[in-house]
Amino acid sequence: METLKKEKTASSKQGTKRISGAEAIIHCLLAEGVDLIYGYPGGAIMPLYDELYKFQDKLTHILTRHEQGATHAAQGYARVTGKVGVAVATSGPGATNLITGIADAQIDSTPMVCITGQVARHLLGSDAFQETDIIGISTPVTKWNCQVTKASEIPEVLAKAFYIARSGRPGPVLVDITKNAQIDEFDFSYEHCTGVRSYNPYPKPDIKAIEDAANLINAAKKPFIVFGQGVILGQAEEQLKKLVEKAGIPAAWTILGLSAMDTEHPLNVGMVGMHGNYGPNLLTNECDVLIAIGMRFDDRVTGSLDTYAKQAKIIHFDIDPAEINKNVKADVAVLGDSKVTLDLLLPMIKNNTHESWHNEFKKKYKIEFEQIIKNDVYPTKDKLTMAEVIEEINIASGHKAIIVSDVGQHQMIACRYAKFKQTKSNVTSGGLGTMGFALPAAIGAKMGAMDREVVAIIGDGGYQMTIQELGTIFQNKTPVKIVVLNNDHLGMVRQWQELFFESRYASTVMVNPDFVKIAEGYHIESKRISERKDLKATIKEMLASKDAYFLEVKVEKEDNVFPMIPSGASVSDIRLK
Repeated sequence: METLKKEKTASSKQGTKRISGAEAIIHCLLAEGVDLIYGYPGGAIMPLYDELYKFQDKLTHILTRHEQGATHAAQGYARVTGKVGVAVATSGPGATNLITGIADAQIDSTPMVCITGQVARHLLGSDAFQETDIIGISTPVTKWNCQVTKASEIPEVLAKAFYIARSGRPGPVLVDITKNAQIDEFDFSYEHCTGVRSYNPYPKPDIKAIEDAANLINAAKKPFIVFGQGVILGQAEEQLKKLVEKAGIPAAWTILGLSAMDTEHPLNVGMVGMHGNYGPNLLTNECDVLIAIGMRFDDRVTGSLDTYAKQAKIIHFDIDPAEINKNVKADVAVLGDSKVTLDLLLPMIKNNTHESWHNEFKKKYKIEFEQIIKNDVYPTKDKLTMAEVIEEINIASGHKAIIVSDVGQHQMIACRYAKFKQTKSNVTSGGLGTMGFALPAAIGAKMGAMDREVVAIIGDGGYQMTIQELGTIFQNKTPVKIVVLNNDHLGMVRQWQELFFESRYASTVMVNPDFVKIAEGYHIESKRISERKDLKATIKEMLASKDAYFLEVKVEKEDNVFPMIPSGASVSDIRLK
């Protein structure tokens, strides 16, 4: 086992105590400040669940209806709290059911520790009942993983797991613990991990690189900032705001960067990406300095790399060295935590306004408003649009709700039109694009932010992938608000079929059940609307409820999300229709 730097806790200073491995897991979780975990029991993890029964006053376990739901709930909790989410499952299918959520957390940099039970040590490799090589399976989608076969290994491994999950660029960690390791006893003591040999999660900022970045920014005539989730993870929201205001630089968000900056800030010019705003996408190829902060130049943001911002000097702020020059070559790379590096940059930045450059974004917004936004948000047609539903939620919540969106057309509409005044308000599946994410993630988000309204925005397709988590909401009386925007199609796939496959709607028409009756079966207050005259009052009623509430909104079946950059096209080829 690698050499670890450790910090002694009170429990270790007071000496050791002989306990089982299962009880040791509980004490490790408590020592790491964990008070809420999500999971599903089974044979190989039963010793841990037996101990959980004894610690119900200190550690709350939420029984989800599927192990994937446990990971997404842990993700939602982590995204709104900044803490490490914890998910627990048994061996075999229990463990493999975690994989989608783990992969989602990996690509979206979400701190999570997953604990799986495993068959006893002497059965490893024998194809025993419910044995799978979860270490081999999870290796490509975890930041780190480890199998524990001896009870005495548990404290050190879990300490390391939490340190790796939360430090630097966060991510998911999996610890697989054999059944004998949970049952056997040992002399327990716990020491927090404060470092791992060869792992440097916080690169030391290069002052010369920061000076070079400042010089480029100060000399720029058309600077443009694109900020991502790294700003939120680094708690650098205030530093971003100061930079934007001091230098007068227009700034746009990626979908995971959304809410790092007030969406109505005058210099916040919208969203970049495939369905982003017209101005930010088009003007990416006209700026002279592009400042990327805590984002990874995902293909949905860049479109064709052959034409992406070729005229611009690129400054890339990121904590992960692997992201530098991976997709877009940086002229200046600034490694480090975004809060630290931006704090160092700010004194070097000159006051500026760039009014004429900012006016270019305003002109493009007027074009987009007239051709798209006005018809989306203030439609004159009979059928309801997804955007007007989001707008009514904005108004009724005072822009203060946490919006948890699933994947598809509704996700793009939510990210385009939701308005936020507070950080950590947008929770969605970005890099993996996991349908079924929103319902369980909303449970975790609400449990992590009980003082805030949490609204899940879901399509009729994704909703049915994790619809069983209504049982988790019912059992725990979790007051989430669920809005299903039902167009009776797999909407985003249908849009692509219309635009690129000559309207051959292969397997995208949905014959749906009665969603209201299903929600009522879980004793959740429910309503269905299909007419504009009912929208405002029903949204107000939903948000006024102190309990969980399900709302199905029947929206236009064949509506498309624009603007749109076709896959692989240049950001300059953005389509308005």
